[in-house]
Amino acid sequence: MKATDLPLYYNAVDILERNLATRADKVALLSDTRPEMTFREISNEANQVGNALKKLGARFGDYVAILALDCPEWVATFFGAIKIGAVAVGINTLLKPHEYAYILRDSRARVLIVHASLLPGIDSIHTELEFVEQIIVIGNLATRPGYVHATFADWIKNEATELTAAPTHRDDFCSLNYSSGTTGEPKGILHAHKDYPLTSQLWGVNVLGLRESDRTYAGAKLFFTFGFGGNLIFPWYVGASSVLFSGPPRIATNVFDVVTKFKPTILYNAPTGFAAMLAVPDFKSKYDLSSLRLCVSAGENLPAPIWDMWKNATGLDIIDGIGSTENFHIFLSNRPGDIRPGSSGKPFAGYELKIADEEGNALPRGEVGNLLVRGETAAQFYLHQYARSQRTFLGEWLNTGDKYYIDDDGYYWHAGRSDDMLKVGGIWVSPVEVESTLLSHPGVLECAVIGIADQQNLVKPKAIVVLKEGFTASDTLRDELIAHCREKMAEYKRPRWIEFVAELPKTATGKIQRFRLRG
Repeated sequence: MKATDLPLYYNAVDILERNLATRADKVALLSDTRPEMTFREISNEANQVGNALKKLGARFGDYVAILALDCPEWVATFFGAIKIGAVAVGINTLLKPHEYAYILRDSRARVLIVHASLLPGIDSIHTELEFVEQIIVIGNLATRPGYVHATFADWIKNEATELTAAPTHRDDFCSLNYSSGTTGEPKGILHAHKDYPLTSQLWGVNVLGLRESDRTYAGAKLFFTFGFGGNLIFPWYVGASSVLFSGPPRIATNVFDVVTKFKPTILYNAPTGFAAMLAVPDFKSKYDLSSLRLCVSAGENLPAPIWDMWKNATGLDIIDGIGSTENFHIFLSNRPGDIRPGSSGKPFAGYELKIADEEGNALPRGEVGNLLVRGETAAQFYLHQYARSQRTFLGEWLNTGDKYYIDDDGYYWHAGRSDDMLKVGGIWVSPVEVESTLLSHPGVLECAVIGIADQQNLVKPKAIVVLKEGFTASDTLRDELIAHCREKMAEYKRPRWIEFVAELPKTATGKIQRFRLRG
């Protein structure tokens, strides 16, 4: 499938509405917050959102931000926004208020849909949101702050359930996601309407084998493209159903509870998530996994021992691959019947890969080089980051930032990152951001953050810290620094270990040599 197979004027609301002709009354969405919803019911609610957005003055090309737990309102807002030609901005719910402020300013979102449980994170910054004109809250509020326009239910309740889709070009921007940047500032990544059906067919159908009878569930949330694609776009493309869970997925028992209750056939999770599930005592006797036919992993490299342990414990295969927000999303993958545990699999139709040296020249098999990908679902640039865009988007090729090599059988093996970025639990973490947070503590003179493999060979942040005069290394201070990071940043970013040293290795010009700390 190619972009030219789509109509020139195409709106990705088709991913939802393609189901109305033959399966409108089929259950499309199951969740822990509302009764199950059919494709018709979701479509009607999305149309109400679109009409309500238009009454707020949202126009073609405007940005509509979604800061919400995984729930039907998130889904209705996304499809309602893109149907009127707006751009939906899915925001990471694990971030801190100053990061919300950055994203809302950078995207210039005019409307913000926020879940009531996350509204406190907006309270402290709402006066800084110069571009946000209206805020809608999902859920009930005892008292409504003056800066909130309405609750979601009241906002849409009188709106019509019919709405004509805007005549978007297949290359018009549809969504905006933010991925952590090397400087700590998130990178805005725009994707076009065409990208959703293309990746659904190329990987969801052709590789993974999704079918109408499936029911999907993802530990990864909707703001994360792995969860958004795997647990919403791909299943609805084939008429399958999706399960949403509003609670924290990093608690492994929550994942087991959802699988037992809602009985999905496909489970998406990051390697860290599968490792956490394996650590739950007696999980095979406590939970019912009989509905699952396949498990899928992405976001970080899946070590072969975790694959083997999961297979031995459950009898289920894990299909592991690599994707990126920039490419939306998987472009290299194992596949049912063709799995090499520990590897990222092989390329598949729709994407061309190249292992290249620093000049972009292809390297022979067995040599480690930069992984480049060429395909029609790649983004074009980072929003408002010209220099970074030049280093990543190389004409037809996308520089993934990952080091890889190919074995004699054609399988691709991850060999590290081209920069210092870390993948923790499937989400990018910038060492610079963690270092800056540690340096804001009065006792830290300087520090460096690196990735260290834990007992299950999963990468976690470790901080090497030099203390200021007057401060003494101790377990108490170590706990204090970790608590400081917990307060200032998302939990997944904070260092798991802290080592105190007298000095850090540096170059002649004073730059910290992280590679020496890794050795």
